Amino acid sequence: MSEASLDDQVRTADPDRWLSSRFAGEAEARADLVALYAFEAELLAIPTRVTQPLLAEMRYAWWREQMDGVFAGEPRRGHPVLEALTTAVGRRGLERDPFEALIEAHIGRVHGEPHDLDAFYVGPMQAGVRVLAGAGHEASVVEAGRIWGLAQTGRVEEARAMRAVANPALRALPAAAFPAVAHAALIGVAADDPTRALRLTWAVARGRV
Repeated sequence: MSEASLDDQVRTADPDRWLSSRFAGEAEARADLVALYAFEAELLAIPTRVTQPLLAEMRYAWWREQMDGVFAGEPRRGHPVLEALTTAVGRRGLERDPFEALIEAHIGRVHGEPHDLDAFYVGPMQAGVRVLAGAGHEASVVEAGRIWGLAQTGRVEEARAMRAVANPALRALPAAAFPAVAHAALIGVAADDPTRALRLTWAVARGRV
């Protein structure tokens, strides 16, 4: 699977974040952002491929084991998502804890536990911001990540109400990092809405969701 194929995978599995990633200014940074999203797409797909929680948990355990190679700079050969993720981790100095927390949250979900908004949405958004702008901006996107999580779990009105808290915090975020956050501007916007790209352009220009 080539870099273009990873891009296609994310475009199909996660169109909102794929669209927001188009605003990343550097091709290398965009590729690293897509690697993060492709990894998440793999995790999200597991419950659609197996019907028994134990089998799903075994697959998640496999991904957790692969983190050893990813963070040692030695990914499983021939696995394009792991190879791209390893490149992103090494190039951006990403930390392991959010990846571990995300996998654990997925295991919890297959056993019926509630969504862990911070593990599922805040941590990945913070990792995306680090890809685009380096470390030190994690606190600025906590509320924006929770907005996205609320919307993804059907709590759109709560998400909209949180914009009043999220947007002031985003003022401290470098403009280069905003494409990792911009998709939160699409809460409640239908997938076939022709204004989606325009909404994202406006959000990126203002630095607001």
